[in-house]
Formats: sequence, C-alpha cells, structure tokens
Amino acid sequence: MTIEINTSENLHGVRYEIRGQLAQRAHDMERQGHEIISMNIGNPGLFGFRTPETMRMAMIENLPSSEAYCHQKGIFPAREAVVMQQQERGVMNVTAEHVFIGNGVSELIDLTLRALLNDGDEVLIPSPDYPLWTAAVTLNGGGAVHYPCPPENQFQPDLDALASLITDRTRAIVIINPNNPTGAVYSREVLEAMVALAEKHNLVVFSDEIYDGMVYDDAEFIPVAPLVHHTLCGTFGGLSKVYRACGFRVGWVVFSGTNELAQDYLHGLDLLASLRLCSNVPGQWGVQTALGGYQSLKDLIRPGGRLYESRRAVIRGVEASEYLNLIVPGGSMYAFVGADTDKLPNFDDQNFAMELLETEHVLVAPGSSFNVNYRNYFRVTILPQAKVIADVFERMERVLGGQ
Repeated sequence: MTIEINTSENLHGVRYEIRGQLAQRAHDMERQGHEIISMNIGNPGLFGFRTPETMRMAMIENLPSSEAYCHQKGIFPAREAVVMQQQERGVMNVTAEHVFIGNGVSELIDLTLRALLNDGDEVLIPSPDYPLWTAAVTLNGGGAVHYPCPPENQFQPDLDALASLITDRTRAIVIINPNNPTGAVYSREVLEAMVALAEKHNLVVFSDEIYDGMVYDDAEFIPVAPLVHHTLCGTFGGLSKVYRACGFRVGWVVFSGTNELAQDYLHGLDLLASLRLCSNVPGQWGVQTALGGYQSLKDLIRPGGRLYESRRAVIRGVEASEYLNLIVPGGSMYAFVGADTDKLPNFDDQNFAMELLETEHVLVAPGSSFNVNYRNYFRVTILPQAKVIADVFERMERVLGGQ
C-alpha cells in the first residue's frame, strides 16, 4: 500500500507566483523551442547587465581566503563597509556587530522574522508587496496584515489605514522603498509619519532598501534608519539589484536605533545565523568594493542610460496604448501597469498573463501575485532593451484588442 505524501500545513497560504504556474509554463514552452521574453522578474544578468569588474576581481583575488567557513555574521570587511555606508547616512550607533550578511536579502527576511515572531504575532506589510515578506511571516507563525498603498494614492501608503491596523499583536512594520512592485518612492514626510507610528507603538521597523539609489528624474531616495531613534530599525540591502550581482547571493541587514534594548533579539538572530554556519563567502568580498567604489548605477539611471531609456520605453508604450494606464515609477526596476476596466470590463490579470504568454510569448507577473484585492494590474521589469520593450507593448496591444 502506497501512502500519498502531502505538503506541510505550514505552507498553506504561502504564495510566490512570480516563479509559479506561469513561469513553469514559460519554461515548458522554451523547452519546446519557443523564445520567451521574460518580463516577470528582476534578474539583471538575464538581460546582459554585468556586475562591475572591480567586484568580480575582488571576488577572484580573494578565492584562496574563501574556502573555509567565515564568521556567522559575515566577513569583517563586508560588514565594516555596511557600517561605513550607514555612517555616511548619519547613523552613528552601529558597529560591525550589528551587521548580518546573508545569502541574499531573501534569507535574511526569513531569519529576522523567525527570531522575532511568536505564533499569532502580526506584521504590517504594504499592499502591493514583495510576496516573500508575506510568505516569510506566514511560515514563521505570524499573521501578515496588509496596509493599502492604493493606485489612487499614487501607490503611497494610506497612513490613516495603516494606523487603524495596529493591534496589541503587531510586532513590526515593513517598508519597501523604492517599492517593488510599483516603483513608488516615498517622501521624507511619509517615512517620518510611518516611523512615528512605529515608535509610538514600539514596533520594529524593517526597511527593505534593496533598490536604494535606483531612482529617476527628480525622485529622491530617503533612507529610513536616520529617522528612527526610539525603536529598533533593520535596514536590508544587497548586491543583487543596484550592483547587478543576483547570482552572488549576498545581502545584509544592519540594525540601528535602540540596539541596546534589543540584545535578546539580536542574540537570537545570531543563533539562527550560526545554525546555517555562514553565507556564501566568495561573494562577500565584493561588498567593500561595491559600497566604496565608483557607483556605476548612476550611469544607468540618468537620461541616456539604459535603465532610464527602458523605463521611458515603458512609459511610451502605455501612452500609446488604448487600454493601459500607468503611475510612472519613480524608482526600482519595475512598472505596475493597469488596465482600463471601463474599456475592458472583463479584464483578469491571470487570464491576460496566460493569453499573452501563449499567443505572444511574453511573460509578465499578474498584479494579484502581490497581495492586492484587485485584478486589473500586472508587473513588468524595465530591464530589457528599450526596443524590446516597445515590441512587447505592441504584442500586449494585440492581445488586449482581442478581449
């Protein structure tokens, strides 16, 4: 007698559709010989972006020093480079002991929540969100409570709604700025109001800043840590996006604010870091060079730069469309595109994404993948060349015109 092996109940409600059914169908089509334009994920190397040469050389030259486990928090030069970045931003109460290096920010999101949450604790997460945050809260026994960042508010947080969601079970608030998936960049006033709420209710602030500095035109990136004085702040960053080194799998979280009142929590996080021994050592040697060297990202985000021009191609594609609308992204490498439901009353993001894939061989991420209660948005990355993006929007228009 054979017995069916079932999924753990802990996975119920956990979603990551960016690499889900649609992505699997795209993979199957590629195996059948079709060329798929993958607009669904922010993977710079897939589109020809290169990691800065100085980072590659730093890793290669230090390979002989990378064969043993390192300290569970990471190598000292990498952690000290993160400290220096924080000091340049005006955050002075941090040392290398407050920095944890992980296998990408993804691992650190899981570890920081696992060290914090008890069953039933709540974490405030933006909607739309990067779905790993919601999944990690769920997997660690918590409840993800989504505060709205609605399109009618330019995808900025609804501060009144946010305040109304705080309960005696709320432990933390997540801020994603610049935002994935919307590209919204929060003003200093909005961030100060969010921090004030966190400090009033003694909530940990988790600030996901993996796209720090990736802003366009007159948008300004404001780091959260310098605004936080009366609670704990964990700032997440990494090499994947700004430095185009996704495969290095190097991220960090640095704690500031009331570190002296969070020793028990930080010891718990250190224990979890020890249990996985350490993160990828070779990639860590790129951190010091990345943070202290020439910031080549600036060449990509100014007019004439590749990211800037690809973003402009998305804007033009939407402007030329009869059916689409867009709140222009101020930052990150994504655009959250909306469909006009007056012209397309039966539009469904999942159905559209599948039809676009099957008929036009373009893969996008449905908006409902990002924990929103509406189904007329989808996310695209701005990483392809501008001419490819222009072609993609022509293909979209053919599908939309047939609905």
